[in-house]
Amino acid sequence: MDIKQLTKNDIKQLAEDIIHLVGGKENIESAVHCATRLRMVLRDDKKANKEKLEQLSEVKGCFSTAGQFQIILGQGLVNKVYQEMVNEGYISLSSEDESKNAAMKKLNPIQKFARVLSNIFVPIIPAIVASGLLMGLLGMSTRFGWIEGNTGLFTLLDMFSNAAFVFLPILIAFSAAKEFGANPYLAAALGGILIHPALQNAWTVGSGIEKTIDVFGMEIGMVGYQGTVLPILIAVYIMGIIEKNLRKIIPNSLDILLTPFLTLMISGFISLIAIGPLGRFIGDGISFVLTNVYDKAGVLSGLLFGGVYSSIVITGVHHSFHAIEAGLLSSVGVNFLLPIWSMANVAQGGAATAVYFKTKNTKIKSIALPAATSCLLGITEAAIFGVNLRLGKPFIAAAIGGAIGGAYVVLTKVGMTALGATGIPGVAITDINSMFNYIVGMILAFAGAFVATYIIGFKDLD
Repeated sequence: MDIKQLTKNDIKQLAEDIIHLVGGKENIESAVHCATRLRMVLRDDKKANKEKLEQLSEVKGCFSTAGQFQIILGQGLVNKVYQEMVNEGYISLSSEDESKNAAMKKLNPIQKFARVLSNIFVPIIPAIVASGLLMGLLGMSTRFGWIEGNTGLFTLLDMFSNAAFVFLPILIAFSAAKEFGANPYLAAALGGILIHPALQNAWTVGSGIEKTIDVFGMEIGMVGYQGTVLPILIAVYIMGIIEKNLRKIIPNSLDILLTPFLTLMISGFISLIAIGPLGRFIGDGISFVLTNVYDKAGVLSGLLFGGVYSSIVITGVHHSFHAIEAGLLSSVGVNFLLPIWSMANVAQGGAATAVYFKTKNTKIKSIALPAATSCLLGITEAAIFGVNLRLGKPFIAAAIGGAIGGAYVVLTKVGMTALGATGIPGVAITDINSMFNYIVGMILAFAGAFVATYIIGFKDLD
């Protein structure tokens, strides 16, 4: 049913039905909504009647992930239903932070770690996407002769395109501080220390450390951490611990003066002496391992990663990949993982499109095509949870399509200049030399999943 055809009484009835089928309002610990989904933290997930919820004509699917029970309603309708629940007293207005904290209690340690990384990196993705998009446009412009590489305009735009990567530690520091309970402005200052102009630029360290200084008998390399990820993450985490403990021992009358001063001094000193070098070593090690797997396993790595990525999405652990991708951009200059993830997302759309043509269930048919379209734009929840996983075999078919597409983009060395955008929008941040093969990969992933769904088939729902 179209949202425009729903009366106020229809929406009220839908809200009542949902509350009843999730176990009543006493089973709801907190509730928020995003653009398309109601996201509830339930005290007992077993009380939610998933089958009957999915029988409601307005519900496109429901699933549990990352400690939340999520009900897909679609744009516009979700706002109206949520407001109706609040107006009728079924739920109370919850902040996103309250919902996150309630959901975190239900996660295992791996999921909690992934969620923390997600909370840090998702807010800064727009800045990285903007920079990556501009990098791609500049590369295209110089290749086709639209802009000369030695002009003042190119110099200015080049500065715009790499600013987010040069100052990445400051962006990460500010975002991480909110997650680790540190002062975000002190954290930003700490990020500034790690990329201070007095330090050697991080991208020139490969030719050796140019300068060291003696501090209390210790040799400190004057090396910056531009574009790095792990050093500032670890540093802000330690800063949060230092700040909290200082507040316990410093008198209230001196807190405003001494706590920020000592926090920044101690954190900065530790970061330059120990955390920075350790973080760089770990980050370079992760990048080295991934790069070697990518180079030596080749097509096999694409088959594996492209095939299993959607299964990882179900667990919520995929959120942690943003940190790894950002590390790759800073260390090797290219994100070769995101094109593989993109193939898996597009394949979900191919499987959902096949379901649209094969199913005789009118509700599944009404969900499948919009869900498939969303996959091409990088949003897969509706297709995964509302269609493919719900029917079972189409999800397996999507894994086959993702493996095919993943193998192709690895074979052709497709790389991206940013993170966050997949599917068709991902073209904008794909390296100019890889754009054609990226599009071919999407076609293969979509078609592979579509054909596999037709061949494997599925048991239609009544």
